[in-house]
Amino acid sequence: MQNNTFSTLFVGQNLIRLSEIDSTNNFLKMMASNSEPLPEGTVIMADKQYAGRGQQENIWTSEPGKNLTISIYLEPKFLSVDKQFFLNMAVSNALSSSLKKLLGDRIKIKWPNDIYYENSKIGGVLIENIVSGDRLKASVVGIGLNVNQKHFGEALEMKASSIHRILQRDVDLIKLLGEICSHIEKEYLLLRTEKNLELKNVYINNLYRFDQLARYRQNGEVFLGRLIDVSDAGQLILNVNNENFRYNFKEIEFLMNNN
Repeated sequence: MQNNTFSTLFVGQNLIRLSEIDSTNNFLKMMASNSEPLPEGTVIMADKQYAGRGQQENIWTSEPGKNLTISIYLEPKFLSVDKQFFLNMAVSNALSSSLKKLLGDRIKIKWPNDIYYENSKIGGVLIENIVSGDRLKASVVGIGLNVNQKHFGEALEMKASSIHRILQRDVDLIKLLGEICSHIEKEYLLLRTEKNLELKNVYINNLYRFDQLARYRQNGEVFLGRLIDVSDAGQLILNVNNENFRYNFKEIEFLMNNN
């Protein structure tokens, strides 16, 4: 455990840094299930994570000591289950704001919560919620961010990037973590005060391919669609041939122009 000089009220004030762990989300969920109260805003940071996960059980790989692999413990008891996607919006907005300070306006949020620089992924979010009745009891917010990694292997070389590859220099991980914690706290407090429309407007305006005609694939069929909105429940809304369609997670695939 370590006390920090992060300019936050609670997010990141309790930082637990580990050299190696299977998954920061798993570790934090285990801590949260113990009898001792866990301070809201606790951050688990791992230098090496050997079983990191993305959405839908995708594997998240990261070179040890080069990137940010963290999980944050929150208690959004004010949030009903049907509004849980607003937490996703808040976290995605926070990452976008943090990275725009370094990398400019080419940072975008790819629905639902990947972080892109131009057409390359540099980060992702996995939020696991604990529900009590119709409310969220607690949330474990996992974040993986490619920071100082230079190479990603042949399979990911054209799909992934990092802050180092963009800036051609290393970035201080703890300083960047402080920025991220500060922005997450700001967005989370907006969520707590029910500024949902404000959060959603920022999220929509930062979406990758928003209001652009682009290629998508569903059930093997490739088609052109225009991303026009995301529902409060988190469904992607595309306009296809002047008709609006809604898609849940993993129901639709974004395609590059040459796919």
